[in-house]
Amino acid sequence: MSIKGLDVSKFQGTVDWEQVRAAGYQFAMIRAGYGTDTIDEQFHRNASECNRIGLPIGVYWFCYATSAADAVTEAEGCLNAISPYRLDYPVCYDVEQASVDYAVRQGVTVTPALAQEFVRNFCDRVEKAGYFAMYYSNRSFIDQYLGMDLAKRYALWYARYTDTFDGTDCGIWQYTSQGSVPGLSGNVDLDTAYEDYPSVIRSAGLNHLSGTSPSPSPEPAPGPSSGYITYVIQPGDTLSGIAARYGTTVAELTRLNGISNPDKIYAGTTIKVPETGTGARYYTVRSGDTLSGIAARFGTSVSAIAALNGISDPNRIYAGTTIRIP
Repeated sequence: MSIKGLDVSKFQGTVDWEQVRAAGYQFAMIRAGYGTDTIDEQFHRNASECNRIGLPIGVYWFCYATSAADAVTEAEGCLNAISPYRLDYPVCYDVEQASVDYAVRQGVTVTPALAQEFVRNFCDRVEKAGYFAMYYSNRSFIDQYLGMDLAKRYALWYARYTDTFDGTDCGIWQYTSQGSVPGLSGNVDLDTAYEDYPSVIRSAGLNHLSGTSPSPSPEPAPGPSSGYITYVIQPGDTLSGIAARYGTTVAELTRLNGISNPDKIYAGTTIKVPETGTGARYYTVRSGDTLSGIAARFGTSVSAIAALNGISDPNRIYAGTTIRIP
C-alpha cells in the first residue's frame, strides 16, 4: 500500500487545500506546534480547511524538551491544540537534531536514553488521551540516539531523502523536502504512507472516531441533549446571518463559542448554535449522504436546505455536521 501525502507548517504560508486535494494528495501531516504550548501560526486554519473539504490529516509537535517531564507537558500542549479537530492520521512527536541542539543551549546534554524517554513519555500521554501515537525522526538521529526498538512499540514516521525506499520499518516515509505541490508556494515535504491509518484508527476506536458508521435513518437525528447543534461556517457567512437563520443572537453565539470578535469568523470552523426551535427539524449528515438524497427523504428541495443552512456548494457536505431541515 502506498498513499500520497505531504506535511506542512507555517513556513508554507496560506495553503489552498482544495488545489492540494485536486492534485491527488490523500493526506496531510500538519504541524500543530512546538515546545510547551506554542501553536503553529497556520495550524488552526490548516486543520479547519482540511476538515472542511474532507482531506484526512494527522498532526506533529516539535520537541524542545529538556527533561522527561517536559515531554509530557509538550504532549498536553499538543492535545489541547488538536482537540477541536477530526484526525484520521496519527499524533506525532518530532524529535531530531534541532531538539538536541536546543537542549544544549539550555545546558542539558541529551543522551540516547533521555531522547528515548522523550518519545515514550510523549507517546504514552497521547495514547492515554485516546489518540494514535507516532514519532518522527531521520536515519542519522535514529542511529545516534533512538535506535529501532521504539519502532516496535510506536509507529515511526521516517525521514530519509532518497529516490529509493531503504526498507526501514515505518508507517510513513518522508522522502523529500523539495516537493512542489499546487496550492502552495515554495518547497514542501512529501510523504508516502504504507499503512491505511484512517481504517486502523477507526477500527481501534482511537482519535475519538467511531469504528463503524451509523446506518442512515429516514428521520432527523434528535437535537443534542446539550441544547445546541453544530454548524460548519461557510465562505461568506457572518455571525449575524447565522444568528438570524437559527433564531438566536450574535451575543449568544459569541458566548457559547468563546468568540472574542464577532466580525472575525473563519470558513471551515465548527461552531455551536443553540437549538431554539419549536417544531424545528435537524439531521446529522452521515457518510455517503448527498444533499439531494436528504431533500428527497424529507420532502423538501436542495435549494431550500442550502439556503437555510448557508451551504454555498450543495455538492459538498460533511459527515458529522448537523443541518436544519425546512
